[in-house]
This record gives sequence, structure tokens and C-alpha cells, in this order.
Amino acid sequence: MSKKEWYLEYEIQINRPGLLGDISSLLGMLSINIVTINGVDQGCRGLLILAKNDEQIARLESILQTMDTIRLIKIREPKLRDRLAVRHGRYIQRDADDKKTFRFVRAELGLLVDFLAELFKQDGHKLIGIRGMPRVGKTESIVASSVSANKKWLFVSSTLLKQTVRNQLIQEEYNVNNLFIIDGIVSTRRASEQHWQLVREIMRLPAVKVVEHPDIFVQNTEFSLEDFDYIIELRHEHDEKITYELGNNHLFSNATFGGFDF
Repeated sequence: MSKKEWYLEYEIQINRPGLLGDISSLLGMLSINIVTINGVDQGCRGLLILAKNDEQIARLESILQTMDTIRLIKIREPKLRDRLAVRHGRYIQRDADDKKTFRFVRAELGLLVDFLAELFKQDGHKLIGIRGMPRVGKTESIVASSVSANKKWLFVSSTLLKQTVRNQLIQEEYNVNNLFIIDGIVSTRRASEQHWQLVREIMRLPAVKVVEHPDIFVQNTEFSLEDFDYIIELRHEHDEKITYELGNNHLFSNATFGGFDF
């Protein structure tokens, strides 16, 4: 019988020498293998483990709950956030009210790239929005994640190297394995009806689409934030406010966009 992977997380209550050895010995006695171990939060450790059956995990959980040196937090089949937490030694911050919103700072670009790459590897339609101020690393993170996921990326609209606004694709580019990148501000301010027709065609493809500045994108299209599967927020620092200021431009009545390069 093949072994099944589980995620185990516990908080240290009494940090004494040999505690990790005790946990490792317990796993060994239950014939459970450790795949990876790392600190995932202050005072917490996360482990990916391999067990032959659910009974081993049930016995492990029962024993861990009797230990006064630790507090069992999670024991479950690993989610993407669990795997990345063990790999990077920190948890991805998730909005408490909006479960599809994830927050990163620039110092966590490696974690962000890994997270996006795992999402990009998944088959089928996926719509991802990325919020952030200019030059925080949004487009660079998308491109790096595409490389990591072995995906070809296509700019439908962008300002990475020069302003890009495409009105059509060649036939080979309508590939569901490609990743399509749209800048919501550029599309809104500079695009023609032909461009928007192309955007609608791309949205119907069972492929991954990434929209920078999704709030502006939905203000001026028939799409809504409910259509997005994930929203990523990227900041320079945790307390940075993401704002859009455009002075007296009345094109956008509810948002303004200063400091953006077009």
C-alpha cells in the first residue's frame, strides 16, 4: 500500500531541549516518515509526513493531544498553503473576511512566485487579480512564476517594457496552456473596442488569466470581482495603502491613479 502525505502543525508550549527529538521518535515508533519540517510561525512548527493508513494518523493525533509541551494545531491532508509554509518557513497571509484574497510584501517575492507558479500549473480556467502600487514587482512576479510553471506568457496589455495593447492574436497564441496577462488600467485608458473583443475571447478560454489592477478592470467592464478565483495584494511594506490617483481625470469616478507609468 502506498503511503499518504499529511500536514502536521503544532505550537510549542514548553520549549525544552530534545522536544523535536521526542516528536521524531514518536513518529518513528508509529512508522510515520518525516518528509519536511520547518518553523511556519513564531513558536510553531510544520511537518509534511507520510503514513500508511488513517489509523496511524488517528493514533498520532490522540497521543499529541495528551502532551503538555505542545498544542496540536492542524493534522490534515496538506493544502497548497501548508506546503509553501513548510518550504519557506512562513504562512501566506490570507484575508480573514475574503478567503480568496492573499497578501504579500516585496520581501516575500520568492513565496509569491512559488504560490503563483503552483496556481499556474493547474489546468483549466483560472482568473487571478493582482493589486499593488507601481514598481512593487507585480508583472515581474507573474513572469517569473510563468517560467517556474513552464508556461508561455502573453501580454494582452502591459507597460513592462513599453506600452502594449493588443487587438488580435495569431492562431497559435489561442493556446489554453498559455498564460494571458492583462493590465486593467492600460486596457481601460488606451484600448479600442477591438481590444475589448479580444479580452472577452480570452476570458472564454479554459486557460489562466492574470489581471493587474482588477478593481479598475471590473469598474469598466461587465466582469466583477466575484469572477476572480484569487486576488493577490502586493505591497512594499505591510502597512502600505494601495491607492489609485489620477488627478482630475473624470474617466474614473470612483478611483484615481497617480504615479502610474503609461
